[in-house]
Amino acid sequence: MRSRLTALALTLCTHTPACATITSRSAHIATPTERAAVDAVLDDWHAAAAASELDRYMRHMAETGVFLGTDATERWSKSELRTYAARPFAAGHGWRMRARRRAVSVLGDVAYFDEDLETVSLGPARGTGVLALEAGRWRILQYNLTITVPNERFGAVHALLAAP
Repeated sequence: MRSRLTALALTLCTHTPACATITSRSAHIATPTERAAVDAVLDDWHAAAAASELDRYMRHMAETGVFLGTDATERWSKSELRTYAARPFAAGHGWRMRARRRAVSVLGDVAYFDEDLETVSLGPARGTGVLALEAGRWRILQYNLTITVPNERFGAVHALLAAP
């Protein structure tokens, strides 16, 4: 599946001038140096949320960054996420998430990842996303937070979602 997604991304990128610099490279598992840099951003982003430090939290997102929350209506730009997070962070109620596993791949100046999260309020969750290297610093372009549902329990969840 990953190789198909990479192939699709490369195919799309070959027709996009902005991607010209990465089409001659191949995606790879992050090197230890790349991994440490991406981990530092994501780990500090999660730590800033847990500490309710809004400015620190938002500095990790690119200006065009997008956060996709667990509810289907939650697609927030950076400024919308700041507005959403301001009240709970001001009250000291940031969210606590910690990656217990993370995989990172890199394609040029773009890194993509998936992580299994331990959370206080959601239970097991998963984060996926994309970072871009901007002026020598990794910044989050997209973060997608999902709640995982075991396959054997999906029928019950589906029934709940279908109910009025």
